[in-house]
Amino acid sequence: MVAAGFSALKSSEEVENTLKLEGTALVVVNSVCGCAAGTARPGVIASLEGAAKPAHLATVFAGVDGDAVAKAREFMIPFPPSSPAVALFKDGQLVHMLERHHIEGRSAEMIADHLKEAYTAYCK
Repeated sequence: MVAAGFSALKSSEEVENTLKLEGTALVVVNSVCGCAAGTARPGVIASLEGAAKPAHLATVFAGVDGDAVAKAREFMIPFPPSSPAVALFKDGQLVHMLERHHIEGRSAEMIADHLKEAYTAYCK
């Protein structure tokens, strides 16, 4: 994710600072599971090919960066903890969410297309 331009957030403070930024932010809760590697990460990266995309890109890693993941999940309420997960924020407010059950069994292309629709709606 970092090679694709995402900032790896390692602390709760980094998450808070990122979500205080004006504009749109995409936060990916990454994990070591097969659906993260097979479709979530490739789908998220492919979703950034286009005119509309989030201004800020960030990732937290479940099972590794506990404080950062916990803080990110606070911003994702009312959705239950899920990894992988993809959240789109606008001016610090959650506007779109992809939970694990939206990722499992779907192709990277389907995930990318889904996210592109959200970008068109919120990343203007």
